[in-house]
Amino acid sequence: MKIYNTENIRNIAVCGHAGSGKTSLAEAILYSAGATERLGRVTDGNTVLDFDPEEVKHKSSLTAALASFEIKGEKAPVKVNLLDTPGLFDFAGGLYEGISAADTVMIAVSGKSGVKVGTEKAYDIAETLGKSRMFVITKVDDPDANYYNVLTDLKTKFGPTVCPVVVPVIRDRKVISYINLIEMKCYTYDDKGKPTETEMPTSDINDKIEYRLDGLVAAFSEAIAETDEALMDKFFEGEEFTQDELIHGLHAGMEKGIITPVLCNGTGNIAAEMILKEIELLVPSPNETNPLKATDNDKEIEVKCGEGELSAFVFKTVADPFVGKMSYLKVITGTLKSNTEYYNAVTDQPEKIGKLFTLVGKKQIELEEAKAGDIAVAVKINANTSDTITAGKHLTFTPIPFLKPSYRMAVHPKTQGDEAKVGTGLTRLLEEDKTLDFYIDSLTHEQIIAGLGEQHLESAIGKLKSKFGADVNLTDPKIAYRETIRKKVRVRGRHKKQSGGHGQFGDVEIEFEPCVSDDLVFEEKVFGGAVPKNYFPAVEKGLQESMKKGVLSGCPVVGLKAILVDGSYHPVDSSELAFKMAASIAYKDGLKQADPAILEPIGKLVVIAPDDKTGDIMGDLNKRRARVLGMNPIGKGMTEIEAEVPMREMQSFTMALRQIAQGRGAFTLEHLRYEQLPANLVSEVILSLQADA
Repeated sequence: MKIYNTENIRNIAVCGHAGSGKTSLAEAILYSAGATERLGRVTDGNTVLDFDPEEVKHKSSLTAALASFEIKGEKAPVKVNLLDTPGLFDFAGGLYEGISAADTVMIAVSGKSGVKVGTEKAYDIAETLGKSRMFVITKVDDPDANYYNVLTDLKTKFGPTVCPVVVPVIRDRKVISYINLIEMKCYTYDDKGKPTETEMPTSDINDKIEYRLDGLVAAFSEAIAETDEALMDKFFEGEEFTQDELIHGLHAGMEKGIITPVLCNGTGNIAAEMILKEIELLVPSPNETNPLKATDNDKEIEVKCGEGELSAFVFKTVADPFVGKMSYLKVITGTLKSNTEYYNAVTDQPEKIGKLFTLVGKKQIELEEAKAGDIAVAVKINANTSDTITAGKHLTFTPIPFLKPSYRMAVHPKTQGDEAKVGTGLTRLLEEDKTLDFYIDSLTHEQIIAGLGEQHLESAIGKLKSKFGADVNLTDPKIAYRETIRKKVRVRGRHKKQSGGHGQFGDVEIEFEPCVSDDLVFEEKVFGGAVPKNYFPAVEKGLQESMKKGVLSGCPVVGLKAILVDGSYHPVDSSELAFKMAASIAYKDGLKQADPAILEPIGKLVVIAPDDKTGDIMGDLNKRRARVLGMNPIGKGMTEIEAEVPMREMQSFTMALRQIAQGRGAFTLEHLRYEQLPANLVSEVILSLQADA
């Protein structure tokens, strides 16, 4: 493939709410650009960008996919790296990857349903990461679509930066043509998306069209005037802008983040040709975008995309069992060359780059090199997502701010002996998806997989089976209950056995009392040699082994202090084993008398949610026996809620929060301490633990 200079590259992430038509939009753009031979359909499972078997199965994007193509351009060919991102909240990792690598975020908004949570999320992430933005109102020719209602909704939600550039002409509720407000020309499209210029509409077509056009042009011109003092002077003098001035103003406005153009398209690839034109003219190139934040020898710096020594950022990793690890890199400075050794500034290890590729979905096209601003894929290197590849500097770019996994399930191999295969496969998937986590719970010793929701884990398990041949079941994680005692007791434990020859004899008297400790606190206060010192370790070991099971539910015991105060021994029959047995007998008798209780784990919960949803969330937390500690406004209409909540009540909270906050909420939950289980739940917990035993 050709080598493109930085100023002739455009990196665009296509984002939007699930079902907004973003993958169909990407397919239309690729087909109109000649990058594909047919127009794929999501419902048919034959799109270029949703090629993963799990995506075909779900008929939805689950990961960020790359498609590179060329626009001929008026001055020089332009390379576009299009990144199609997931709209489902469970797969937000792909959204963050795509936006992190892009310079412009193209947000698809359904012409029927309008602005949704996914629209706002994509806009907010793009704004936070300093990316330019544009909207495309999709399928405006659908009978149920209403372009002007959606445009009003966009202006209401995102303010005066919203600036229509392409608008449909509607007659009798049908779209008959499209107006490009930059050119002030009107176009019709045939079934194959080929444009034909036609006359500008008049009141004969729609009695509101001239009024609407005048208003759109006025708003359009005012937005452009804001980008430059000379244009502002010309605007106030009442002069019309030239086409070059309009393009320059929109381009500068996008670059500064003060203009968000609005385009539109119809079914199939209708008006996609016009979108291609605006990509070339309006979308900033990588060297015109905001510098990236980085660290150089513990000093925070900013790096502008352009010439210099090689630095590149790994924004995505794919674990392919056949090709090997595929690392998606965005070149920030310098030129990335194939068959060259570089340096991983995060791992402090060399990285040998072999072949480089650009992609059109799963189709690979080999590259010799990629210049600053371009995106390339390297195969079989050791780098992970968010690593920095350099020509030798210790420069590291700021990692992608992925969401933390919050939905946990226990993993059980369906076939005995597959534990190693499951562990290896999940470790590979963790390289690919940074919103997944896999670990062994230190309290229950279960294998736990964590993600962003049910669909996320279902997809991960599907990949685990198809890619690595490991089939597993998922169950709710066990709750790490504990037992303790609530009063002090003194008991005797005697183990005596005579079976011919040497017998067994151990005799101990132990005081048990509550304390604050997860481990056994053991002391001895034996006088007169009633128990020889060489048997003290055996008594302690017997108690430690016994603490693995409590007397109520069989859960491990915590908060136990044992004081060896008396006992007796036999000079011939006593042994370490006998004193271990005696300690175990004393333990069982003592705990039954010491008012045993079951403890449940309590977690520290921090919820981020919209201000207007805090009441509903508080109500839900109250049902979960939570203690709300405080609420703090954090800006942008969001509130932070801090609470302490029993872990047994939190398995379904991920889905509940998503439903209550309509996808705008997030939370973290960490183990804090243990507290006594309420009396009304003790029988239920004991029965459930006995059933699991």
